[in-house]
Amino acid sequence: MINDLKSINHFLHVSQTKNGVVFDPNKDLWDINDANRRIIFDFKKINLDNKNLYSCKNVFKWYLENHSSRHSENMYKYLKIFCKYISDNFENKISIITDMNLINFRGYLGKERDWYLGSLSGFLKKWYEMGDSCLTKEAYGYLRGIKIKGNTKGEAVATMDPVVGPFTDIELELIQTAINNSYAKNEIKTDDYILIWLFMIYGSRPIQFAQMKIKDVIFAKRNDSSYEVFLNIPRAKNRKGARSEFKKRIVPNSFSDLIFNYTEEIKNKFKDIFPNVSEAPLFFNNTSISYNEDNNYLLKYHLTTSQLSSKIENVLNHLKLKSERTNDFMHITPIRFRRTIGTRAAVEGHGSLIIAEILDHSDTQNAQVYVESRPEIIERLDRALALYMAPIAQAFSGTLVKDKSKAIRANDPEADIINPSIDKTCTPSGKCGSHSFCGQMSPLACYTCSSFQAWIDGPHEAVLQHLLRERERLLEVTDYRIASVNDKTIMAVAQIVKACMEYKDNKIEVIVDVAK
Repeated sequence: MINDLKSINHFLHVSQTKNGVVFDPNKDLWDINDANRRIIFDFKKINLDNKNLYSCKNVFKWYLENHSSRHSENMYKYLKIFCKYISDNFENKISIITDMNLINFRGYLGKERDWYLGSLSGFLKKWYEMGDSCLTKEAYGYLRGIKIKGNTKGEAVATMDPVVGPFTDIELELIQTAINNSYAKNEIKTDDYILIWLFMIYGSRPIQFAQMKIKDVIFAKRNDSSYEVFLNIPRAKNRKGARSEFKKRIVPNSFSDLIFNYTEEIKNKFKDIFPNVSEAPLFFNNTSISYNEDNNYLLKYHLTTSQLSSKIENVLNHLKLKSERTNDFMHITPIRFRRTIGTRAAVEGHGSLIIAEILDHSDTQNAQVYVESRPEIIERLDRALALYMAPIAQAFSGTLVKDKSKAIRANDPEADIINPSIDKTCTPSGKCGSHSFCGQMSPLACYTCSSFQAWIDGPHEAVLQHLLRERERLLEVTDYRIASVNDKTIMAVAQIVKACMEYKDNKIEVIVDVAK
């Protein structure tokens, strides 16, 4: 009898996921790297008796063979929560699941987590339908009869959540400026820099970039011998498996040379490893080039999704950038860039079809969240708010000068920054420290320029008032996109106004830094 039971509860063959990753279903720990996503099923944490554990594994085996690894992982997570609840309150080793177990579990979850059972119900019903499950007929009938709303979509977007929701324009500009400056100082590696910008430009999921190869970077020669660069970005959610479908995206010209040089470096690194170097990963583990033969050959040497996400989050959060909304360090994750792109598209008036295309959704359900929420981020930016946010935004790029004689081009009257339409006294706001031609409109463009030397007694208040009045006027006759175009400049001017006020009140020592 024991031998018969052993043979029944034993899988005769190894299995493989939908993407072709081989695993042994007889093990109690399934550690699978599927489509560069590492998932772990620890069946010792599922409190089922031996017979039911085997049939449970069989259902997960079917899910992995026919569905995405992420979906299977979610089923495991919710089943573990359910089994823990049952074992803690009813029986240690679960031998049967009744309708009352399910009813009590739903009550335990409450309205906020009710969708857990909604997500799990598909797995439990499949388990019953495959036979040899511990669900009673009544439990199966209960699951077929209930209707549970899914997880609330779009809450982070609709509320402009400052921790997990979209970035504001000021936050995004702060991130962009910080990474550009850090990269210029060699504080950020090229692969990290490129990857961060790809998240900001396309809003793709980490798993999509984790699957990219050198051959996904396409160079098309123009008539003038320059190159146009495209990326074939693997689609994340498709039924055909990893790297079976792609979205072609154009690369901004400003990044073409950088990406070209980077791909050449990768080719050189992997030329002795891959017979066809175009199969090399676009993003790989910088610490060691290693490969576990049990993993998917298709994604050999690629970063896993979790490794890629952690890599980027560590770089960005190390910058310690503060949000103007919270006055605390920003929590920066890839999903926030994705939500920012969707939000911006909605604010610009795009419908769900366009947003779905931009974010590479397979349908418009999630894209509609952005359209319906259409977050009201049209802030009434006044002087008080600008002065409050300015030190946090850190938009001013120049220097504040007390002793005018120490300024670069101190004796050159052509370097004076004057605009009679803003300040009728024609008092200079400062000096331009650059000798090169500048086609930008002064003094507005000067406040975000590193060559600007602002006088401690300059008419900065007048510039600030001018910008705020213009913003209010544009809000009345146009929309947020146009009205907010100078928000970064407003923050920069407000930063100077505040610094000058504090200096005159003897609260700070002015910093003179003209050695550029």
